[in-house]
Amino acid sequence: MEIDYRWVQTRLRALGFEPGPIDGVRGPRTDAAVVAFKRSIGFRARPYIGPLTLAALRPVETLVKNQLPWMQEAAKVRGLHEQRNTSRLRGWFDQSVSWIDPRDIAWCGAFVATCHRLADPIITLPENPLGARNWKPWGQGTDPVLGATLVFWRVSRTSWQGHVGFYFGEDDSHFHVLGGNQSNAVTVTRIAKDRLLASRWPIGVPVTGRRIHLTPSGVPISNNEA
Repeated sequence: MEIDYRWVQTRLRALGFEPGPIDGVRGPRTDAAVVAFKRSIGFRARPYIGPLTLAALRPVETLVKNQLPWMQEAAKVRGLHEQRNTSRLRGWFDQSVSWIDPRDIAWCGAFVATCHRLADPIITLPENPLGARNWKPWGQGTDPVLGATLVFWRVSRTSWQGHVGFYFGEDDSHFHVLGGNQSNAVTVTRIAKDRLLASRWPIGVPVTGRRIHLTPSGVPISNNEA
């Protein structure tokens, strides 16, 4: 498979990984950036670039073009990391949650709140959007479809802890979730279907999403989105 290394280098730099000169030539700095990128999203950390790595590098907005506005907003920040991109994340967060430091406070709810607020500046958010389970009664119920806000339990079904993110697809046993605070970054990861508490949709917005069936290959399983 022929790799366009100029494109790869451009995407790596955009995601905060320094590949060296954007010259289309594979070298040790480019390989090191590929390894760092793959490690950050849970892939096997080696310089090999295959179809799964190319798909992970590709901007999600190319996959959700002309789709739901909050998914487009989510796509723009895919790859941002709470340590590497702290300032950028804090500047991106909606005003209601902009006080948090993502290195210290779980920010999956801040991610979802910001995407929805950027898509609709007058949307009503949960009173405390940082609490993942506070999204459980938000909006209106829907089947898990592209763009739905999915709420999951964490630690146990009866604990106060949870996780929230956007439906990106599913395989037989897991939802593929586009979310924040997943491996400390904005990523797509797999979360077991039996952890789902609720699937929600903004009130007044027609449910246009559909179920997306994917293979599990290459998407890491998340067991604890702390």
